[in-house]
Amino acid sequence: MKRWLFEPVPRGRIAAFRTLVYLFVVADITVVTPWVRTHADVPGDLYQPLLVGRLLPLPTPTPLLVHGIFWLLVVTSLAAATGRAPRALGWTVFALYFEWMVIAMSYGKVDHDRFGFLVALAVLPTVGRARHGDATPTEAGGWALRVTQIAVVCTYFLAAFAKLRFGGVDWLWSSVLARAIIRRGTDFADLIAQVPYLLIAAQIGIVAFELASPLIFALRGRWRYAGIGFFYSFHLFTYAAITISFAPHLVAMTSFLPLEKVRPIEWLRARARVAQT
Repeated sequence: MKRWLFEPVPRGRIAAFRTLVYLFVVADITVVTPWVRTHADVPGDLYQPLLVGRLLPLPTPTPLLVHGIFWLLVVTSLAAATGRAPRALGWTVFALYFEWMVIAMSYGKVDHDRFGFLVALAVLPTVGRARHGDATPTEAGGWALRVTQIAVVCTYFLAAFAKLRFGGVDWLWSSVLARAIIRRGTDFADLIAQVPYLLIAAQIGIVAFELASPLIFALRGRWRYAGIGFFYSFHLFTYAAITISFAPHLVAMTSFLPLEKVRPIEWLRARARVAQT
């Protein structure tokens, strides 16, 4: 178990994953979920903090608090994406984004696409320095990616558990997808809905996929990458049908991929040299 949890990975993979995660924080608060900032203007009486917000306790959001956290997140996340001061900046980003999520989810529905991403933010500061392209193996980095992977898989498996816990077996042949399509479906979803029993088959398939998701750890090499590709295709299909993106979860799921091989800056430099010649 220890060997599996701490399986070494190249430091370059950690550097790439770290840059991607911290850049997404900026994209998330500015583009993906910009509505969180509107909570600055919501009366404090409507704030019903999550359990963690009551235990700590965290302050009731005010315009100063919300806008202050927003700008601090932008600055610290961009700085953290460079790989400098990985522990100090990493813990700062995690604390700020954690509070940002409490503010976001304390006025109604709690999204479950943030779990793996929050775990990634929590463990990245434990790794220390890592440079892009560095092939030196690191057990600390392997542990950080492994627990992120476990959180990603738990997101699927526990989603199935919740469906069966609250909806029972009847969830499988209920009208959940039909209601979702009526509420926020696309033209693509309308085509699917016309096929008899296809939505029921899709619901059975979704639960089966979520329950089987831990098997991804039993796969190796190309088979594992094929499995992760299926995970991504599942979310592509979901977005095409009911416009639910799971963007933070998709970023966390890159912890399964050899990101050290993705070197966009080197690619641009190589193309520039070719263009000059």
